[in-house]
Amino acid sequence: MPPEPPEESASADLADPSDLRDLPESDVLAAERAHLAESRAALRRMREHAGSLTADVAADWVSKQFLESLLDQRVAALADHPDTPLFFGRMDRDAVAPVDLDSDLPAVMYVGRRHVHDGDEGRPLVLDWRAPVSRAFYQAGPAEPMGWRLRRRFGFRAGELTAFEDEPLGGGAEIGPSRILTEEIERPRTGPMRDIVATIQPEQDVIVRADLPRTVCVQGAPGTGKTAVGLHRAAYLLFTHRERLSRSGVLIVGPNRAFLAYISAVLPALGEVRVEQATVDDLLGAPAAEEPAEVGTLKGEARMADVLRRALWLHVRKPADGLVVTRGIARYRLADHEVRETAAALRGTTRYGAGRAAFAQRLAHQILVRMEKRGEAPDDRVQDQVARGREVRRIVDEVWPKLTAEQVLHRLLSDADLLRRAAKGVLDDGEQAALLWARPARSHRSAKWTAADRALLDELNDLIERTSSLGHLVVDEAQDLSAMQLRALGRRCGTGSATVLGDIAQGTTPWSAASWTDVLGHLGQEGEVTELTLGFRVPGTVLDFAARLLPHVAPGLERPRSLRPGTGALDVRRVPDLASAVVDAAREELGHLGSVGLIVPDAAAGAHAATLAAAGLEHAVLGPGSDGSGGAARLLVVPASLAKGLEYDHVIVAEPAAIAAAEARGLARLYVVLTRAVTSLTVLHHDDLPVELAA
Repeated sequence: MPPEPPEESASADLADPSDLRDLPESDVLAAERAHLAESRAALRRMREHAGSLTADVAADWVSKQFLESLLDQRVAALADHPDTPLFFGRMDRDAVAPVDLDSDLPAVMYVGRRHVHDGDEGRPLVLDWRAPVSRAFYQAGPAEPMGWRLRRRFGFRAGELTAFEDEPLGGGAEIGPSRILTEEIERPRTGPMRDIVATIQPEQDVIVRADLPRTVCVQGAPGTGKTAVGLHRAAYLLFTHRERLSRSGVLIVGPNRAFLAYISAVLPALGEVRVEQATVDDLLGAPAAEEPAEVGTLKGEARMADVLRRALWLHVRKPADGLVVTRGIARYRLADHEVRETAAALRGTTRYGAGRAAFAQRLAHQILVRMEKRGEAPDDRVQDQVARGREVRRIVDEVWPKLTAEQVLHRLLSDADLLRRAAKGVLDDGEQAALLWARPARSHRSAKWTAADRALLDELNDLIERTSSLGHLVVDEAQDLSAMQLRALGRRCGTGSATVLGDIAQGTTPWSAASWTDVLGHLGQEGEVTELTLGFRVPGTVLDFAARLLPHVAPGLERPRSLRPGTGALDVRRVPDLASAVVDAAREELGHLGSVGLIVPDAAAGAHAATLAAAGLEHAVLGPGSDGSGGAARLLVVPASLAKGLEYDHVIVAEPAAIAAAEARGLARLYVVLTRAVTSLTVLHHDDLPVELAA
């Protein structure tokens, strides 16, 4: 949408960086606050201008609806959130700038969540953090100032600018830790996940700005910001390739609804309101039944792709007789071997549905050849009539029957002979026996499909008809997906543009991936793997405690490090009465600022919630559809299986041994649980700690 005519800015006196160089701190704050006020006023005018535009110029009703939708999105993207600062940093240009630095850039550049310009002159008051020039805010340093002299960071409280901090970029001097940056990272968490545009680190920025055609895979230890990096890359790509991605779409895939609700506010805060979010179950269909883990694991293996392909094409049969087409008084024949050869030429060379349509057309074409030999002059319309005629449809249905994915899978899992033929050389007898239903459903319509079945159905659907592709796909916690689920997602990013996020050490499903090479291979993508090991969220003492489990869950990974020492952040206590200790710990943590997550074994969530209620402590219980924040309640009871991807200022973990013993990859689940704390972690146990943790 083109900007409205520019207006004069009251902050034009900030064009020269020397204007604020020697002012007292109070005067600098006053001037920066004035610039913030002017920027907010300019954004309000931009929004009002966008709201005043109408779609009446559209030529027809469809075009009008489309234009109105675009205008509504524009207005929504220009929303000003009072508690969110419009800018978080400023760059002062070097007096002797390199020749390749854009001479049209202002001497002072404010970096924020979106572009804001003034009125009459269109002078930028705030530059979008995704703009190419804003890269310097994240990448410039004393060794490579990139043409800038000074970086200024701003501190905010409830939307009010309260502090600033300057980092000289010249002279090659080392820059020490930023107090404002540290305070922003450690700011107490309430509500859904926040964006990290003010705290993006250089190594994260490189990933965020990776170009669209590339698939980027991020192995990120807890607290390294891998999820935020993936979301910000999506926002960057939408900014850089707006027209292309607005047509093809961007999809975020997360492990569960609670996780998606938790991250749902990040992209809208960055002005991106047209990004779809889904779980794998949303894409493939919700499971209606469960099955033993070993069966689900087998169904999730990549070998099943070959079995499904064979099972589908085994439905193409030899004709019982030839084809006879009557046109008027003339009869045209194709012998059965000619029908068989026509089908054989197409079998396996195209998708099943397209092959069925092509089979009818090729049969009809051979009839037309015979008509021409008799001196007739048929055209394409006659061929289409023959292809749709009763005689051709009968032979097509006999040789190449119309099928649905559900029909094929139902027969495969209930027909031992078909499974044996389809799985020959791929699955052994024991594996075939495990796949067969003990009590087959009467038909595919009454079958209750499991989560693993849903991925098989998606594979079959793609073998029958091509799956449409998206412009960009972000997959978080990708290490937890089976090979068949990854293949399903890979079909949806056929453009080769994806961001794959996860941590091999946090793999908690029976089919969790052992390496990112395997994950990328199943996705059908060629990408580079970047490892983030420096944590910003989890305190060092907490991370070191959880890392005791790493040799047992992911021995090949580098041990993570934390930017924050976290002295006093860890408290591990053996208690005689777990229930009363949990209540006391929860009451103590509620006395501090921030959110409190009580993470417990799934089976114990109800009992702990009842104990908290009896003690008069207001709380909420996280369910599959919750947003991970607890709503109005600061204290949230979190079943261990739902903790992945969530963060809380203060975390209380009750009975680690029970969490580890609850599932096959329980130690990996415990590693996830122990790394959810941003400020403090309290571990309460009555039983012995797992030996791997107590070492």
